[in-house]
Amino acid sequence: MQTILIIEDEEGISEFLELELKYEGYTVETADDGRKGLDMAIQQDFDVILLDLMLPGLNGIEVCRRLRTVKDTPIIMLTAKDSVMDRVMGLDNGADDYLPKPFAIEELLARMRVIFKRQERMESNQMKSLTFKELELDLESRLLSKENETIELTNKEFELLSFFMKNINRVLTRDRLLEHIWSYDTAVETNVIDVYVRHLRTKLNINEKEAYIQTVRGVGYVMRE
Repeated sequence: MQTILIIEDEEGISEFLELELKYEGYTVETADDGRKGLDMAIQQDFDVILLDLMLPGLNGIEVCRRLRTVKDTPIIMLTAKDSVMDRVMGLDNGADDYLPKPFAIEELLARMRVIFKRQERMESNQMKSLTFKELELDLESRLLSKENETIELTNKEFELLSFFMKNINRVLTRDRLLEHIWSYDTAVETNVIDVYVRHLRTKLNINEKEAYIQTVRGVGYVMRE
């Protein structure tokens, strides 16, 4: 499950973002001043940081600048200031994106998805294979090996299994899996994920069906070490 850090001193906005993001299946942590937020961002690993520009302690530009000296965590800057110079300053100091207030939560979620997909592409380009227990998935040939046995996968089975193997120990909701594999451009029911998980379990040819992909009842699935 992806973890989001919100650094925002306006309580109403922070609570609204936290509620909406948790509803979407994200894990959320918050900080209400720049120094606390910077400390959390350095000490913990987050998948994206939502950073307000005007903050007590340290402003968002300074938080961004200092964080970039030690980490590459994606940052979306949120601010009521929407001048060109403000946007340029935020991007020049390491922000990945800039969203002026007020904004629609749907737009923020879409911008986060763009960042996550870009990260996934970068990770895929850097890795040639993924491993989990006795499984080895070759990202170039798209073949799965299990104890020297080669298992062929369909395109969707490969995409589903590789996404699981890139997110070991993260619970992935059915909606998150649908979004990644089919995108919102295609009308697909969430139970199609259950069908493909059954296909994968059958191909893995194991007596214990949840030895690799475990069901999290009412939520989705996880590959857990």
